Amino acid sequence: MSVEPQSNPLSRRQFVARAAAAGVAVSVAGSVEALYTAQPALGTSGPKIGYGPLIEDPKGMLDLPRGFKYNVLSREGTVRPDGLQTPSRFDGMGTFPDSHGGNRLVRNHECSPTATIKVVAPPERTYDPAGAGGTSTLVVDRHNNATKEFVSLGGSAINCSGGITPWRTWLTCEETELKAGQSGYTKDHGFIFEVDPYDDRRNNHPFPLKEMGRFQHEAVAIDPSTGIVYETEDAFVAPLGGFYRFLPNRPRGGWGSLRAGGELQAMSIAGTPDLSVFQEAGTVLGNVEWVKVPDPLATSESVRAQDYAKPITGGYKLEGCWWGTRDRCVYFVSSFARTELGPQQNHDGQVWKYDPRKRTLRLEVIFTRPTPGSDNPEFDAPDNITMSPYGGLMMCEDGLGDQHILGTTEDGEVFKFARNRVNNGTPEAPEYGELAGAGFSADGRTMFFNVYTPGITYAITGPWRRRR
Repeated sequence: MSVEPQSNPLSRRQFVARAAAAGVAVSVAGSVEALYTAQPALGTSGPKIGYGPLIEDPKGMLDLPRGFKYNVLSREGTVRPDGLQTPSRFDGMGTFPDSHGGNRLVRNHECSPTATIKVVAPPERTYDPAGAGGTSTLVVDRHNNATKEFVSLGGSAINCSGGITPWRTWLTCEETELKAGQSGYTKDHGFIFEVDPYDDRRNNHPFPLKEMGRFQHEAVAIDPSTGIVYETEDAFVAPLGGFYRFLPNRPRGGWGSLRAGGELQAMSIAGTPDLSVFQEAGTVLGNVEWVKVPDPLATSESVRAQDYAKPITGGYKLEGCWWGTRDRCVYFVSSFARTELGPQQNHDGQVWKYDPRKRTLRLEVIFTRPTPGSDNPEFDAPDNITMSPYGGLMMCEDGLGDQHILGTTEDGEVFKFARNRVNNGTPEAPEYGELAGAGFSADGRTMFFNVYTPGITYAITGPWRRRR
């Protein structure tokens, strides 16, 4: 995900551009099959060689394989019926089935005070009047037409990604550690908020889930059998971000249950401060422990920098996170690592699996570049990841050059599924075409995702079962 300018002296794109470290190909090693067979509704393999070459879009917006088509659901700057403009910086998003055969989307706006169009919400739905971030809710009919759009949370900051709860709400995460008095904010930020996609009255009087920690949140995933919430920290300055779990006082869940609090813990693996050192898929780390976070509110020290009973294990830019309902394990992504930024080793993406019963952490997939290359790499490191109902991973790019939705075949090869033509991620352009928020409808017929800026939300349909 993108990062807040005020607290990041060297952004990901700036680093890659300066170092020219991007390669022209990515190798995917490891048990890709383990990722998509973790979901019982998914196929047992990806397509043989993808869905075929991308066809140039005559409208210059989105290139897709033959037979696929898109529908634009929402655009940044559109004037809604309430007279306000759709806010900027479309990021993570949750997809929920609607009772009328359509879907409801809750979309994050990763807005800081510098955003082109800030989130504006009524006072009863605003956490901090100085906050520019929040969420929008879109109601989409069964024909993939957006019939309604409104702000469901306002006054938050840098809403990056999040996660869907077992009780069908969206947990939106702030990716910042700024406090009241910094950048004009009147309240502390760096929290998780719960948003109801169905009953918008519940979204009045936003409630920060403070005991879940105040740090640079990225994503969450919940174990439905225990209610434990797993959280990733997208830290881009030292020390490395942590992987956390939250033990709720009300583990049975339900709307508002997380407000009852609980205990936040950080992952600790003896002798392993940095996950980047592991470069071989299939590596298993045993005896995973969890240590209590001394000060979840980070009143004086960042959560990841506090004095723990045992040293905690970190990773660079820990991002996507999801729960495997078949194998009852949690997966999370380290988007990339470069030694110049603090990690001990380089990589272009890791996918880790934590098994709560065995207390083991396994490196399932690693992305590597064998040679240095150009400023417009064919593939760049993964960010948001979702599993296709038809097998394989679907990955959102966030880097330099042309930005794609990428897929994986049954053999673990990477193929291009979609290419953003509206803009790209070249260093010369302040706007960039990061893709984010990918997810499928409950019936599997539609994939939804966002372009970060200028914000666009797409619905994609087509011959998903086709094997080319």
